[in-house]
Amino acid sequence: MSNQANSLNKGLTVKDLVTTGIFTALVFVFVLVGGIFFAPNPVLTFFMPAGSGLLAGPVFLLMIAKVQKRWSLSIMGVVICIIWFVTGMHWAFALGYLIMAVVADFVAGAGQYKSKKLNSLAYILFSLGGTGSYIVFFADPNGWAQTMQATANTGILIAMFAAAIITSAISAFVGCKMLKKQFEKAGITA
Repeated sequence: MSNQANSLNKGLTVKDLVTTGIFTALVFVFVLVGGIFFAPNPVLTFFMPAGSGLLAGPVFLLMIAKVQKRWSLSIMGVVICIIWFVTGMHWAFALGYLIMAVVADFVAGAGQYKSKKLNSLAYILFSLGGTGSYIVFFADPNGWAQTMQATANTGILIAMFAAAIITSAISAFVGCKMLKKQFEKAGITA
């Protein structure tokens, strides 16, 4: 009976999944905040993985301490990969985080998620996920430039401006309706 209870405790529970989800969101935010000051700058962009790695370590390690089970870090990697990809990041950037989260899961798991050294190494490896798109760039800079040039034509420039104007106009229209309906009636705005 005791062996059966132990085998049930080895898998991820609903509580483990919820904890993993919460910490995944926190790790994502800290990675984003740490890297946001570097990524848009052409000179500093290559230091974005360093900036991203600066803030999320304590949250990552706390997640490992809370959920000391296989696949929690991998699940985090899948979620972060999907978020990066859906928000328009380069496919290699998203894939880098996925691959390195799985690697981190196995490294931390080698010490049953209790070794501070292995857990720290797991975080360092996870942080290297942000280098994915840069690896692709350095592997084939001409291919990278050709891809950008092939998609960046006059039609895209016109579509960019048109889309920005249309979406901004829709948002302003909705904002005006909300102001009138909610705030003017409450006497908050004039």
